[in-house]
Amino acid sequence: MSIKAQLTDGLYYLRTLRPKRLINAAQILFSYYLSKATKKNFHVGYPIAISIEPTTSCNLRCPECPSGLRSFSRPIGMLAPDLNQSIIDQLSNELTYITYYFQGEPYLNKDFLSMVSYASSQNIYTATSSNAHYLNDNNCRDTVESGLKRLIISIDGTNQESYGKYRLGGDYKKVIAGTKKMVHWKKKLKSKTPFIIWQFIVFGHNEHEVDEIQKLAKEIGVDHLSLKTAQIYNFESGSDLLPKDPKYSRYIKKGLSYKIKNGLLSHCWRMWHACVITWDGKVVPCCFDKDGTYQIGELNQKAFKKIWRGEEYARFRKLILRSRKNIDICQNCSEGTNIMA
Repeated sequence: MSIKAQLTDGLYYLRTLRPKRLINAAQILFSYYLSKATKKNFHVGYPIAISIEPTTSCNLRCPECPSGLRSFSRPIGMLAPDLNQSIIDQLSNELTYITYYFQGEPYLNKDFLSMVSYASSQNIYTATSSNAHYLNDNNCRDTVESGLKRLIISIDGTNQESYGKYRLGGDYKKVIAGTKKMVHWKKKLKSKTPFIIWQFIVFGHNEHEVDEIQKLAKEIGVDHLSLKTAQIYNFESGSDLLPKDPKYSRYIKKGLSYKIKNGLLSHCWRMWHACVITWDGKVVPCCFDKDGTYQIGELNQKAFKKIWRGEEYARFRKLILRSRKNIDICQNCSEGTNIMA
């Protein structure tokens, strides 16, 4: 993939680091490493990065995804522009990075790109993840013009058969066509963004296609190909989705069952520098809390900074430092492993 494009992408992020944000980042780093060393919760500063959920709705039915399974215990809905603006206004002095994704397909929210534009206007690096089924000409042009810096496109196969085994209801040709349109509009508008990433989740049925997807990504003009390990919910008993090559799996067989390749050490960088905000303003600790089980607070009841520095968040960070392995959302987490995310 293009080294020049990767360097340019990194430069766009560095441009967000104005003095107040650098000071905040230094405070976060210091407090994290102090907490990690002493096993006592110490926290100074505000998040460097957050994820904001545009919607929980999705057009596909992927079998290991709550959106795809329609199995949420929390409400389904769309992020409102005024909530998006409120979040950014509260954190613009500290925040450098927003991922507009948690669950669902972002492009189903009609206001998605206008919300990205607002974040871009505040010199915040923006990213999203999409299944590319809505990347028509208008959306591709508007995406480039919104200032979105990073676009992750899910493509887990090199043909309809292998792609469709996991992306149930998906159309492989639409993914290819949508990617080509995005590459076209970047060139037409003479833009270096968004940085286009193809994300290829390696499963048992597609691991033999890794070389082929690398060649295809280069042919189409994708900026980077990311190989990702599959998250399996009931991984202990194994799954047909697990690849045979252990380097592509986040699990390892131990005796008759599978274990995650993660010692679940009692610390977590995510708890100090980032969080997730659902479409309806709930603050949850990380992207592994799909159902918002460990909800820390609600933005319709309290300002974000009061939630971030509040007793409930402090209590959760103490739990992480005491015994992360006993927190259920951590059981499938790739944080702290030496494997592909």
